[in-house]
Amino acid sequence: MTESSVFAALSDPTRRSVYERLTSHGPASASRLASELPVSRQAIAKHLAVLDGAGLVERSSAGREVVFSARLEPLSDVDRWMDEVGAAWDARLRDLRRSFD
Repeated sequence: MTESSVFAALSDPTRRSVYERLTSHGPASASRLASELPVSRQAIAKHLAVLDGAGLVERSSAGREVVFSARLEPLSDVDRWMDEVGAAWDARLRDLRRSFD
């Protein structure tokens, strides 16, 4: 998982809706998600595959059904990366301000 893959996965509004649904309502199958969203089951399956590739969901079996759960760790990694980038920019701006003082 990279920050880029997380951003790419969440850049699509439907994937964000699927991920938000999983984070707020808990695990669900592709069929259940399709019944709750205005998207076909096949489209949901493709979106879940992208989320899975980015490490944002986890699969588990419940009988014959595959259930997907949201994984929050990749968002923590992205948050940490954004903090590092923000700190680097803060330091650059601080140095720039000092050069004009």
